Amino acid sequence: MLSEQGSNRKNVDLHIHTTFSDGTNTVSEVLEEASQKHLKAISITDHDCTDAYPFAIELGLKLGIEVIPGVELSSEIEGTDIHILGYFVDPEYPRFVQKLKEMKEARYLRAQKIVANLNKQGVDLRFDTVLSIAGVGAIGRPHIAAAMMKEELVYSFREAFDKYIGYGLPAYVEKLKMHPKEVFDLIRKAGGIPVLAHPGVTSVDERIPEFIRDGLLGIEAYHTEHPSSVERYYLRIARKHHLSFTGGSDFHNHNQNKSVIGYPAVPYTAVASLKEHLENS
Repeated sequence: MLSEQGSNRKNVDLHIHTTFSDGTNTVSEVLEEASQKHLKAISITDHDCTDAYPFAIELGLKLGIEVIPGVELSSEIEGTDIHILGYFVDPEYPRFVQKLKEMKEARYLRAQKIVANLNKQGVDLRFDTVLSIAGVGAIGRPHIAAAMMKEELVYSFREAFDKYIGYGLPAYVEKLKMHPKEVFDLIRKAGGIPVLAHPGVTSVDERIPEFIRDGLLGIEAYHTEHPSSVERYYLRIARKHHLSFTGGSDFHNHNQNKSVIGYPAVPYTAVASLKEHLENS
């Protein structure tokens, strides 16, 4: 990883989650770690939620870190789950605020149904435990998995997903569905830049031209699960289609995944590419 203390002084991390969605670190903890890693800029991209702002921006100013308002939204096309990042969104844009509220409420109802399905299968999980873990954040399946571990109903996150709450399993409940174009439109109307998240994971390359026609403006080239060859591949795609390129750790916590704030190394030119699209839009 990053061996020299100042080696990432001009680097950024544009994909980080906090306790406002399914991360385990607070906004303050994330900013402190970003400061320790000497990052120049970050974006907190919680799922369906921008509650980290404006506090994150204010704290970033104190620490000398540029904080870019961000969000990660889910969409689906022909059964494929596609995540879309939005950068430089206005967290107070009325339509955007209302849609995020609807999505947060849908997550709450979905979690209730998943817990009810678990109970029907003889898994005696209490919804109160899920709420205690989710806190003020938008509830997701990782919170349910963590609650199952807390109540000693499973040994691991993997068991929770593989046995009970993964796609297609009896306790699984579909998310509120949006078409990618709806998400692109929502982000752009909130003044933001829509970016296709971790394309090397979702494998929807053949749809990128279609997404561009529908309003996509960027692609996440750097990601924890993108080896260097994949990074280069998506950077070429970004250049070919005149897209912004971004990247980040997709950090959620220090325990259940391999992501680390500040890794992979993402150059500040990623932020510059976003700002270029802002100026031209």
